Amino acid sequence: MVDAIRGTALGSAPVPLSVLDLVTVGSGSTARQSLRTSVEIAKLGERRGYHRHWVAEHHSMPGVASSSPAVILAHLAAHTERIRLGSGGVMLPNHAPLVIAEQFGTLEALAPGRVDLGLGRAPGTDGATAAALRRTDRLNEGADDFPQQLAELTRFLDDDFPDGHPYARIHAVPGPVQGPAARPPLWLLGSSGFSARLAATLGLPFAFAHHFSAQNTIPALDLYRESFRPSAVLDAPYAVIGVAALAAEDEKEARRQVLTGALSMLRLRTGRPGLVPTPEEAEAYGFSPQERDFVDGWLTNIVHGTPDAVRAGLDDLQKRTGADELMLTANAHGGDARLRSYGLIADAYGLPDAVQGISSK
Repeated sequence: MVDAIRGTALGSAPVPLSVLDLVTVGSGSTARQSLRTSVEIAKLGERRGYHRHWVAEHHSMPGVASSSPAVILAHLAAHTERIRLGSGGVMLPNHAPLVIAEQFGTLEALAPGRVDLGLGRAPGTDGATAAALRRTDRLNEGADDFPQQLAELTRFLDDDFPDGHPYARIHAVPGPVQGPAARPPLWLLGSSGFSARLAATLGLPFAFAHHFSAQNTIPALDLYRESFRPSAVLDAPYAVIGVAALAAEDEKEARRQVLTGALSMLRLRTGRPGLVPTPEEAEAYGFSPQERDFVDGWLTNIVHGTPDAVRAGLDDLQKRTGADELMLTANAHGGDARLRSYGLIADAYGLPDAVQGISSK
């Protein structure tokens, strides 16, 4: 299973490059158009040698159309052949473990050998929406039970509940009960030390959300590496970080594009979620001093600018964190800007066009 986790750096990239897709929806656009863009990004990623394409679970956010990662991944699987596809992540406390085991068993049957199951313990939304998803207002209980939910999910994926267990006669289908079958490798996702320590204890790969928790990145990665215990899955730590990155032909245009995502995040954090604003709307917005401080701070964590500047920023970030893989998320109003950014970054690193024969094991 190690081969299903570790990627190969191509061109002059210091580590493998991957995609984190939020399926953002801009003002004047639709979810349908954003999902079409996701297909185009996945196809470009496959052609240019990006290692994997992950989709994140979010709910009740008008500017994000990724509420159903398994459905989107099935669609992407139908339009690609080699690139790894996965969840970045499924928020496990929102779901029964059996449901996730069956969804990702189905995905593995559709795209054998190239599916990742990334799991998080946050709700991926606000408290009221989480309560509606889980049909309970005891939200902390779900997060506290995450290790137990993870263990149950693993049992369902492996079909190995012990005799006498209440679920011993229950089988996730598609799955091993039908005969020898591979299963997606598990990843733990996080933005603090909890999942870092758990991933290390279990010997699992770890993905850290640097794109919205940059101050915690190095402490969490240090904790993961120091606490890591070799397992049948991994003999050494493997850490991915999610990075907000956007390249454009010139610095001014890159700044215009990332400002749209910053304003969208400001509105979300202040209880006013909506579609991602246009560059013109973002430029014309009257920021208060407090809002300007938030936006300026947010933008410092986005690697943006010309392709060469983005390459230099990513190289520096990889050196500072020691990340084994960089997973890039391009947040902007329009699909064309996101698609163009992934292409420009691939060019900056000299990634080959029309990659052939890259293993997706």
